[in-house]
Amino acid sequence: MYINAELFSDFLTHREVTWLGVDFSKAKFTRSGFQLTQEVLQRYFNDWNMLIISDQKKYDVRMSFRKPVMQYDLSWVTKRNKVVKINNLLSEFITIDAVYSDEAIIGYVQGSIFPQVSEYSILFIVESFDEHTKLGTVWVVIVHSSTRQVVLCEKFMKTPSGFGLRNYWGRVFYNLFFDIQKYAFPRWENLVKGKGGKS
Repeated sequence: MYINAELFSDFLTHREVTWLGVDFSKAKFTRSGFQLTQEVLQRYFNDWNMLIISDQKKYDVRMSFRKPVMQYDLSWVTKRNKVVKINNLLSEFITIDAVYSDEAIIGYVQGSIFPQVSEYSILFIVESFDEHTKLGTVWVVIVHSSTRQVVLCEKFMKTPSGFGLRNYWGRVFYNLFFDIQKYAFPRWENLVKGKGGKS
């Protein structure tokens, strides 16, 4: 993981943050479990993003990131997700070239231009949905909206569950928010207090 101690400390002082959504443009899915058309794939991208908007008690961005004021702007991820082609997304297995490093995610974020609704924004970048291992791999990113400096990025691996493709993989995000709220956010705070973060 990467954390900029100075920026994260400043992030903690802000009451407002913008939720940018879930970016699937760098993702790989195993072919097994995702026999979809291009049109249906795009619908699922929208559905997974709307789960977080429509059920804010279950997918609680505010509680997870300790922000009383939450803005929502999915315009950037919507554009990114629309360019994903199903033939490029699917593979038989998740191979090493689909596994990203902190540096790769930071470079990707710094090369993007985000909506500047709040000083800081939060973004999930999906690395993979792997039906073979039953794992969803997602990068959690906090970014300074105007400078595009990465405040934090960390990779999480969560299990899906439930019925229907939308709810099954949507559970990955539910489990991720739960982890952030209970465990990861306090860990990040302690890292910064102990000056354990990179800057």
